[in-house]
Amino acid sequence: MEIVVSGIRPTGNLHLGNYFGAVKNFVKMQESHQCYFFIADYHSLTTHPTPENLHGNVRDVLVEYLATGLDPEKSTLYIQSDVPEITELYLLLNMNAYVGELQRVTSFKDKVRKQPDNVNAGLLTYPTLMAADVIIHKATKVPVGKDQEQNLEMMRTFARRFNNMYKTEFFPIPSAFNFGEKLIKVPGLDGSGKMGKSEGAANAIYLREDPKSIRKKVMRAVTDSGPTQMNQKKPEPIQNLFDLMTIVSAEDTVEHFDELYNNCQIRYGDFKKQLAEDIIHFTTPIRERIEDINANEDYLRKVVTMGSEKARESAIKTMKEIREIIGFRKF
Repeated sequence: MEIVVSGIRPTGNLHLGNYFGAVKNFVKMQESHQCYFFIADYHSLTTHPTPENLHGNVRDVLVEYLATGLDPEKSTLYIQSDVPEITELYLLLNMNAYVGELQRVTSFKDKVRKQPDNVNAGLLTYPTLMAADVIIHKATKVPVGKDQEQNLEMMRTFARRFNNMYKTEFFPIPSAFNFGEKLIKVPGLDGSGKMGKSEGAANAIYLREDPKSIRKKVMRAVTDSGPTQMNQKKPEPIQNLFDLMTIVSAEDTVEHFDELYNNCQIRYGDFKKQLAEDIIHFTTPIRERIEDINANEDYLRKVVTMGSEKARESAIKTMKEIREIIGFRKF
């Protein structure tokens, strides 16, 4: 069975875009692969060195991923900082990582532009920590987005470099995980682009959001004055709302409003009311699971403890072998 490792950023609540993107595929993945999912609290310090509530953010992410289907019995779900072997491997990889190659990483150059007053060593060595996260479990697959492809290539470079330097085939060379299907792009409510936190809170529908807030956001979604010709092409803001309805509504509901639009009879107020209720119907069971899990301290403690034990079992074995390969010996 192939080993898959993927990080989860503790940077805010999950929205529909996250759910139909990574989360649903993680849930599928755990059925057929040996999966390690970690909450990347160390990584978050590269951009937020003094977070207001690191523990609270980690807890929120943990609760929401459990509520959306990650099963700690089927996969290993853990917090990055609970596995000290990761930082040991990170140190060893940094000994063989070169400043020039790290400075050329696109994500580093982007961060330098965005946060010129916080260009820290952790930001520079982000790719080596990411590599340590993955190869500590001898992973063969990594789910990566387009913006992380260069970091995956760096992981492969560091794994090969270790193997070549110590004349071994110790680390598998990880490759990108192929989900085997086109990921669903969930549009935002602002009329352009995809749903996401960076576009503003009003653009996204969060999984733990209450019905009143959802109705308010959807009713404020960008529309136009309506179609003026039969069967005319929908402009982007309208097509986005129809795409969102396709995801959360019944097929006949979508067909009904599509027909109204094509016949120039659509009333956006009615359309958005229906969309809001369908989103609420979809998110309510998830929100209720989030609330139940959030109130169960014993369960959360059990999940975190079990996850760190499973992750450390793998990591300790890897580091023991690495120390022997490098030549560390006890007198």
